[in-house]
Formats: sequence, structure tokens, C-alpha cells
Amino acid sequence: MFDFLKKLAGSGPSVDFAELRRRGAQIVDVRSPDEYRGGHINGSMNLPLPHLERHLGKLRKDKPVITCCASGMRSASAKRALEENGFAEVVNGGGWAGLSRMLDP
Repeated sequence: MFDFLKKLAGSGPSVDFAELRRRGAQIVDVRSPDEYRGGHINGSMNLPLPHLERHLGKLRKDKPVITCCASGMRSASAKRALEENGFAEVVNGGGWAGLSRMLDP
């Protein structure tokens, strides 16, 4: 069931997050500023989901984007929003803590 939910949220086991980062992926953490201050991935950008579309100019469309949040639900919504706004390579990284472990094993 967990794998099904991950696929539904937009990421699956075949994503090589470390490789995306080596290719210059932008990590967008869509949690609230308070959540972000409580811990985050170094180099990530905090663009809370309710304000994401206002700040699209801060992101490059020619680089991959990895979205993350606390559990993967808000980051799935962010992935859809980015794709709807012309971002071609967007991956839902799920929860930031798990993503952090995948980026720096």
C-alpha cells in the first residue's frame, strides 16, 4: 500500500534523487516557515504551498525541481502546480527527512 501511495503522490522507487541533485535540481520545500525552521535540507528553498504560484520566478524552468514537505501530500500538490506552470522535470520527493537521507546516504 505504501508504494501505491508514493506512486499516487508522484514519486516511485526508480527516482535517483542524488543524480537529480548532481544535475542541479532545485529543492523546493513547501511546508510553512515554522516547519522549515524546525529542520530542512541544506540548499532547499522554502516556498510554502499556499504562496507557491506567486514565487515561480524564483525557480528555473531549465533545471529539475524536487518538491518536499512533511509527508509527501503537499509536495504532490506542488508538483502538479509546477507542471501546470510549464516546469518540465518535477519530482515529488515526499517528506523532507526521508529525502534528505536519499540525497546524502
